[in-house]
This record gives sequence, structure tokens and C-alpha cells, in this order.
Amino acid sequence: MSATIFFIRHGETDWNAEGRLQGQHDIPLNARGVGQAETAGRILAKLVPQPGHLPWLVSPLTRTRKTAEHARGALRLDPLGYETDARLMEIRFGDWEGLTWPEATARDPQGAAAREADKWGFRPPAGESYDDLVARIAPCFDGLEGDSVVVAHGGVARAFLAHRCGVASERAPHLDIWQGRVLVIRERQYRWV
Repeated sequence: MSATIFFIRHGETDWNAEGRLQGQHDIPLNARGVGQAETAGRILAKLVPQPGHLPWLVSPLTRTRKTAEHARGALRLDPLGYETDARLMEIRFGDWEGLTWPEATARDPQGAAAREADKWGFRPPAGESYDDLVARIAPCFDGLEGDSVVVAHGGVARAFLAHRCGVASERAPHLDIWQGRVLVIRERQYRWV
């Protein structure tokens, strides 16, 4: 793939600040998250001469849609000039969603130990593994026909970096995926701006 993907992770939510597993719960941005979204928009303006000419593909969860809207607003673009794709939703943590990691460990010590042993392949109760996530997102990313802006989630970025850039499955779940920055992915290379 020769196209460049400009990936923006949603801004901070209160659950991020509390260390809660959000998964597919629809949690809004907090004030810091709004600022991070606007910052990502300003960074994008430095990377792309006309970001309004690129397609914007966004997870349908509120935190990602609002991130896209605030980023586009910082660029003086129509805030609603994007499309959503449900395949870009965050990895499902199932029964663990809403819990902090210490709470999940206390509630399900065997599951927590299994996840620590194989963070990539582990599937929480009623949730998804990173393998499952790659299977869900790969057709979406592989269908992009040119340079694009994608606004999604940390787990989605980790899965895509493993799928497209060859990041090892042992390493990918531990990558920091920053809020308020832009991850530039081209061919098998990536960098943070």
C-alpha cells in the first residue's frame, strides 16, 4: 500500500483518566480530550496541505466522532465531513468493560493471568482478542484507496500496526498510542508527529 494513513486516536475520556477498560462503551470526551482533538487537527494541518480533500473515516463511538469534529473544526472544515465505519470500533473487553485493571484482576484472577501471559491472543469473557480485532479491521484499512485520515482507538492502532507494519504480536499490545498526536503510517513504516 503506497497510501498514507493519518491516524488520530480519540482524545481523553474520564474513563481513560481513571484507567478503565472502555472497549465499546460509548464514553464522551472530557475537556482535556477536546483540547487533544484540536491539537491533532493543528498537527494534521502541518502534515497535509489540504486535509479537507482527504477522506475521513471514523469509528462511530461518540469519543471518536467528537474527536474528528473538533479536529476538523481546528482545520476550519465542516465538522461533520466524515464517514463512520463500525469495523473501526475499539476492541471489545466484554465483561471487563468499565473495570480498572486491578478490578478486573480481582474479579477474574485466572483470566487476568491468562491475558498477561498472551495479551495478543487472549479473549476476555464476551470480548475479542487482538487476532479478532485484526480480522475485523483489516478489510476496512485494506479497502482505502488513497491517503486518508482515520480517527479510531488505541487497540485499533495496535492491531493495524501489527497487520500492516509487521509489529510483532508480542510487542504490539504494549505500544503507547498517544492522544493529541498524529500517527503517520505509510507502507510498512510509521512515526508519531
